[in-house]
Amino acid sequence: MLDLPVPSRENDFYETHIQLLVDSYRRLLGRPLLEESSALSLGQQAYQADFVLLSHNTAADPLFNYANRTAQDLFELPWPEFIGMPSRFSAEPVNREERERLLNQVASQGYIDNYSGVRIAKSGKRFLIERAVVWNVYDSEQRYVGQAACFSDWRLLP
Repeated sequence: MLDLPVPSRENDFYETHIQLLVDSYRRLLGRPLLEESSALSLGQQAYQADFVLLSHNTAADPLFNYANRTAQDLFELPWPEFIGMPSRFSAEPVNREERERLLNQVASQGYIDNYSGVRIAKSGKRFLIERAVVWNVYDSEQRYVGQAACFSDWRLLP
C-alpha cells in the first residue's frame, strides 16, 4: 500500500509527479496535457481538472500513485482508497485481460491515444471510457517510472 496524503497546498498538489506526467505526455504526443495557467500551480490545475487523470507505478502488479479529483469522483474512491490500489481493479475481472494487452501495447509503443474500454466504480456502476490517452511516464533521466491515463469522454452503462 502507498501512504500518500491527499493532494493539497502542503504537498504542492504533487507538482513534481505531475511535471513528470506533463513532460512525458508532451514528449510522446507532441502537445500539452494542460494549458498554462497563471492562476493555479500545475499540480493544482491537474488535481482540479475536469478530465480524469490517473497514474500507476512500475510494480509487478502496478499500484495507482495518482488520481485527480475527477477520477476519484468517477470511480467513487476517495484518495486513501484509490492510492495504492492495484490498477487492475479499475476494470472488471472479465475485462482485465484486455486491459493487460493495452498496457503492454503502451509499454512497447510509448502511448496510445484512442483507447476505449469498460471500467467499474466502487459501487459496481460500470462506465465506458472513450478516446483515452495512455502513455509511459519517464523521470528526468528518461527512466521508465510508470504509466498514466487521461480521458474526458465516458458514459454510464446499464
